[in-house]
Amino acid sequence: MTKLRAGVLGAGAFGRIHARKYSEDARVKFIGVHDPDDERATELANTHGAQSFDTLGALLGEIDILTIASPPSFHGAAAKRALEAGKHVLVEKPLATDVATGKQLVELARTKNLTLACGHQERLVFEAMGLLAAPEKPTRIESVREGPWTGRSADVSVTLDLMVHDLDLALQLLGRKPEGVLATARSDKGKTADCIEARLAFGGAEAVFISSRVAEARRRFMRAVYPSGEVNIDFLTRAFSNTTNFPLNAAFAETRIGSDPLGANVAQFIDAVLGVAKRPVVNGEEALAVLELALAVDDASGLPSLS
Repeated sequence: MTKLRAGVLGAGAFGRIHARKYSEDARVKFIGVHDPDDERATELANTHGAQSFDTLGALLGEIDILTIASPPSFHGAAAKRALEAGKHVLVEKPLATDVATGKQLVELARTKNLTLACGHQERLVFEAMGLLAAPEKPTRIESVREGPWTGRSADVSVTLDLMVHDLDLALQLLGRKPEGVLATARSDKGKTADCIEARLAFGGAEAVFISSRVAEARRRFMRAVYPSGEVNIDFLTRAFSNTTNFPLNAAFAETRIGSDPLGANVAQFIDAVLGVAKRPVVNGEEALAVLELALAVDDASGLPSLS
């Protein structure tokens, strides 16, 4: 079997994980990486017996599939270039930083018959739990996603950096877009929101999201209230409590996708490229819907999405 040739744009924390996942997949040959930091790119390439490329163009000339794990403000342009070159693309969240570019990416993937995937892999946690198959829609969702300042993804708002995960989950659980968006935010480190609270109205349901990258400690949890009870999920401990009658999987963290959502996301991206799966975990259209909602939250807060 001819192996897919894979590359990674970005040699930071997420780029390193994607490079390792490609290297471990028997269906793939990890070709190499491009990063403006030559030393970091070379170190990552050497780890996997691959090549460090001086430019994205040079990397694109040698691969079939690409993970984009660069700073978020570069996602859209890099994905557009890769799709135009005929490459299948997995973009770490967010898909892009403006709606027009996001729509271009979706259209390019459609017209060129290419796989476009996005890294909202928290959805796989809910899949492993069985929550996406729940017979009821929640009437209220509350989420908190906070952590101390690291400087990572500081080129975009905390909405595009962290809250996008919970926005995607809410869209999946409720199955519709919100009718109203309210938000308040503050900026401690730059122009964009570092701490934000958003309230979204989904007809008879309400969702409240709090995200911060300047908190004292890491917290990642969601409370979903249903007519028959509620489910409380701690994303850090991979545990939940459930007072509904939904047959959720208490051992979800021990399953293949529950124990390694990012790895499962990469694997299904490869499956989709090879035609083994009908689609990636999160496709371009779904990632675009999350982007549109995140930008609406930032707009409601009065702070910009880009630094």
